Amino acid sequence: MKLVKSLLVFFIITSISFAQVVKGKIVDEKNQPLAGANIYFDGTSIATIADQEGAFQLQYGGKLNSILAVSFIGFQTQYIKDYDNGKELNIVLKVAVNVLNEVVLKKDRFSRKQKLQLFREQFLGQTTVGKKAKIENEDDLYFDYDETTNTFKAYSDKPLIINNALLGYKINYELVDFEVKFSSTSISSSHVYRSFYLGLSRYEEVESNPKILKQRQKCYEGSQLHFFRNLVNNVWDKDNFLLFVGKFQDHPNIHFKITGDSDTKQVFVTKQNKSLVGKKFVAEFNLLYKKKQQSSIIFETDTFFVDQFGNNSNVENIIFSGYIAQLKVADMVPLNYGIK
Repeated sequence: MKLVKSLLVFFIITSISFAQVVKGKIVDEKNQPLAGANIYFDGTSIATIADQEGAFQLQYGGKLNSILAVSFIGFQTQYIKDYDNGKELNIVLKVAVNVLNEVVLKKDRFSRKQKLQLFREQFLGQTTVGKKAKIENEDDLYFDYDETTNTFKAYSDKPLIINNALLGYKINYELVDFEVKFSSTSISSSHVYRSFYLGLSRYEEVESNPKILKQRQKCYEGSQLHFFRNLVNNVWDKDNFLLFVGKFQDHPNIHFKITGDSDTKQVFVTKQNKSLVGKKFVAEFNLLYKKKQQSSIIFETDTFFVDQFGNNSNVENIIFSGYIAQLKVADMVPLNYGIK
């Protein structure tokens, strides 16, 4: 579990250049082909499946900085972040071990129904899109609430299958980490002061019409993905994001220095003088999108990386509140959205 989490958080520190086609063969430990195995780039709709011989070819345009995930029911998902472009991949999947045996679940005062409701709110979201999205296999979820720290955690040994009807996507989500911290011993979203989740996702487009396309664009505009793309491309204006320090609008170039190429860029954050705040604190800003959507962002790191998709390397150390924080998994579009 720790290895997977490390890969997800830090994979874009190394810039990876992929060819136009990734190909290879997927087998089990007995060298038997795994027909129907899923091969996809994390967070995108770029995916394919292995044929009867376990062979696959995955075509895409441009360069990607994303984990290549290979999954098959009953086997451990393999994550590939570095390989020789000219070589054909030979991928061996191992039989999955049920991680439930590693988790000691304690009794607490809250019911499964209450915990499931909280998970839906903090994972799918409470927006119109979030409330309409459905997890088809909720029975695969199990929960733990630690009353000594008022911390709620969720686990699943199987990928969560999310039917997101309003955006026309079916999402396969492998939950790596999910944690909610409360200000008191509560199970109510109104008492949440920090919520964090991490995983690998594969998007499958199941429907596309003008109404759905409009809704996708609405979800993208003003989102975290949109913000990071604009940040590294230095796009700031009244029709996009404006940056404020407290109540006063300020110039972003004073606070951010951006280096790197078109595939991966490094962002340096200038530390603010806040002596009363914890050591992790680097800077805090208010954001305004199109003069109506208000968000706040706290940086607990002074440097991070962003790939061409807008995916950042320090999800645990960059904390949003306000509008952007309300947008959970159901309101997210694939990382390759709008990129040809």
